[in-house]
Amino acid sequence: MRILEIVLLCIVTILPFVKRPVLKISKKKPLLMILALIVICHLIFEGWRWQMFPVYVLLMIVLWRIYQVNETLSIKLTFIRVLGYVILIIVLFPSWMVPNVLPVFSLPKPTGIYQVGTHAIHLKTDMDEPITKDETDKREIMVKVWYPSNNNAFAKEVPYLDKANRTSFIQKYGGGILPPASMNYLDRVTTHVYQEAPIIEDTFPVVLFSHGYGSNASGYYALLSEIASHGYIVINMNHTYESLATTFPDGSEKFFDYEFQAIDGADAMQHITPIKNAFENDYSYDERHAIIREASKEYNVTKMVKRWTKDMIYTLDQLEDWNKNGFLKNRLDLEKIGVFGHSRGGGAAGQLTIKDTRIKAAVNIDGVQWGEMMDTMYHKPFLYISADWPADHHDINAHTYKHKSTDYFYESKLLTAAHPNFMDIPLMIPVESLAQTGTIDAKLGIQITNELILSFFDKHLKKDKIADPQNVAKKYELLDMTVYKNGNKF
Repeated sequence: MRILEIVLLCIVTILPFVKRPVLKISKKKPLLMILALIVICHLIFEGWRWQMFPVYVLLMIVLWRIYQVNETLSIKLTFIRVLGYVILIIVLFPSWMVPNVLPVFSLPKPTGIYQVGTHAIHLKTDMDEPITKDETDKREIMVKVWYPSNNNAFAKEVPYLDKANRTSFIQKYGGGILPPASMNYLDRVTTHVYQEAPIIEDTFPVVLFSHGYGSNASGYYALLSEIASHGYIVINMNHTYESLATTFPDGSEKFFDYEFQAIDGADAMQHITPIKNAFENDYSYDERHAIIREASKEYNVTKMVKRWTKDMIYTLDQLEDWNKNGFLKNRLDLEKIGVFGHSRGGGAAGQLTIKDTRIKAAVNIDGVQWGEMMDTMYHKPFLYISADWPADHHDINAHTYKHKSTDYFYESKLLTAAHPNFMDIPLMIPVESLAQTGTIDAKLGIQITNELILSFFDKHLKKDKIADPQNVAKKYELLDMTVYKNGNKF
């Protein structure tokens, strides 16, 4: 919450119970003027938002009561007065809760030497669209490029999430109760990212980013802006119909396809149940391994990971043209290409690494490695970051990552973190039970993740001799890491 919001909340919480003692040391007019000044400053510098509506109502009542009260008369504890205080206490609960549950949150300011610009690119592919019912439909993809910039004097700051993503967020998490306009308070979030800002005249490593399934494709501002600020061009994929929303240049919007999700996942249980049984019963590692190998072949998420991998391969195929024409001309270092992703996007990043030799380093952020990784190994540096899952978690990656890599393989765990801690969600909804986050401090979790990924890409893409992910693990007690090389502990 913002400072003046907290001040107003304190006023409506405390002043109703102490207004008479206060009026004995302060006259009505100066007190009302001070309160009015605080409200005006709040509206000017912070702006109103609907989450504060109960506070505004209480504040008007408090001001009216101060104006009416006769401080010379003795107070009588009547039934009406007691009832008023009871109602006040009841209303104070949502007054404190709602602004705290849905705050105008602060995104960490990127720590790199560059400011960050963004630019959207529309890809009309020649690939069949497997999700829609139209057999002639071709797949269209939007990517958002985050890049180093040094001049935002005339550039507009990018708002946090566009209209389509706000609408779909409300549909997913608001239960259809709240209108899309209820997300307009996000306009007040400072993103530190600038639309169409001039790009630095230099070449930079390129890293593709793949989001989680059914999530906001750009709901990772804290991570992506940090990477770009340190001299990387980040290509933020938006996997159409499987992200919350996609907005195209003509204004059309494509939302998460719940109908396809139901059809695609109809037979999921017949593939996942044998895996579940293998973990929950007394199976040996080798017995589980064989079951996972077989069941994962036709599992719908394996097909999804392959589908997303095709999106990224198509995008990679455009890089040479982008490096010859347009705003990215001569800005892409095509010898230094990496990929990273969260959740299903992390699995897609791992799949891309074994399918495309242009990828030189990869990061999987807490994703199950469905795809074609079973019984093979990477030949590139690979970083796996896991949340702090419970001991009885079905650790499929213990099988898919059995052989690790012929190069460096970093197996890390962010202690006390949960799956959503790698997104902006813990900042956006700072209540663990609602956001389903871990107990780790939200900004600390983001800071550790950012430093770890940066050190990995700096070492293995930029060939920075000082950068080392192991140093990040030594710096933070909450980061557990084991390093392998050629499949053996290093």
